[in-house]
Amino acid sequence: MASAAPGLAQVAASAEDPSKGMVEDGKDGLVEQDHPIAPDQYDERFETSRWEIWAYYSYYIGNNGLTLFNFAPTAAQNLLAQQAEAIGGPDNTILYFAGADRTINSIVLLSNGISFAIQIVIFLILGSYADFGTFRPNILIVLSLVAFGIGFGWLGVHYESQWQTGLGLYIIGLIAYQLCLTYWTAAFPGLARNTRIMRDKAREFEAGTITRDEYDHVDSMKRNELSNMAFYIQSLGEIVILAVIVGVMFALNVNASVANNNWGLSVLIAFASGVWLLLAIPWFILEKRRPGQDPGMNIVIAGFWQLWRALTQIWQLKQSLFYLIGYFLLGDSLNTTVTVVGTLQNEIVAYNTLQLTYLLIVGIAAQALGIWAF
Repeated sequence: MASAAPGLAQVAASAEDPSKGMVEDGKDGLVEQDHPIAPDQYDERFETSRWEIWAYYSYYIGNNGLTLFNFAPTAAQNLLAQQAEAIGGPDNTILYFAGADRTINSIVLLSNGISFAIQIVIFLILGSYADFGTFRPNILIVLSLVAFGIGFGWLGVHYESQWQTGLGLYIIGLIAYQLCLTYWTAAFPGLARNTRIMRDKAREFEAGTITRDEYDHVDSMKRNELSNMAFYIQSLGEIVILAVIVGVMFALNVNASVANNNWGLSVLIAFASGVWLLLAIPWFILEKRRPGQDPGMNIVIAGFWQLWRALTQIWQLKQSLFYLIGYFLLGDSLNTTVTVVGTLQNEIVAYNTLQLTYLLIVGIAAQALGIWAF
């Protein structure tokens, strides 16, 4: 899981983070205003507190992906495999889906593609609400409630005859998870900008005691600190949650039968959803409703206008263009790799809940070590 990158010019960056100055048309191309101070830095009500930062971390520990990103796809693929075996024998891997006979793996990949296609449409319409206005916190709460409901809904889906329902929960769950992650990530520039050190640097810059480059360096370091600490603490918290899950799986005796393993997957998803709910509450309460940038127009239209402006002006911002191309390629490669590896891994361990949990513990521990080393 990646955090939004700071440092893009305003034409392509989050509008809720206007601290870098606006990029405007000039006689010789694009020019940047030398005004890096965001309006909320002048309001003491919006100063970031230690409790607010830890509440921000807490939400990410809960939204760790175990529910709708890791085990929900496993549960859906598990039901697909059992349904295929039920109608065609132990060697059958074909099911009728989306108008054609398809293998289990192709159904999973197609469902993943459908999910991302829907996300593109949603982000085009609602994405600007993460940047403009003051709706983002409320949208995150609503999306989180939807995600919690989907997670608990898996308690009613653990028979092979429910494979189509499982695929539906898988697709919608991926959408809810990614939306929650996006609207949560959009808050961190405002958190960083309103820390005491950044407020002090803003005053120093206005007083002329530090340069623009010095201000930007501290700004970048504070954002990276919050982003990397969130990822590191989330990894440690996820290991603890997985350790508890191992105990729950032994209590359910998931190795005793296929039915027990099916039920164990559903319980695991619901349990992790409950943990997410509890850990999200502090952020819902403690987040300060900082104002986003005034779009100057209808917020939905502002999102499309921002996209159009980026497409028409990006050729003058070569570094930003290369960054976006690289970000897209790396992000697409990561998502595809994770999906393919997860699909094959599920087959290899025969969807065994305990083995999958052990593998995740090892993987997340390595992830935490890598972040710490970085």
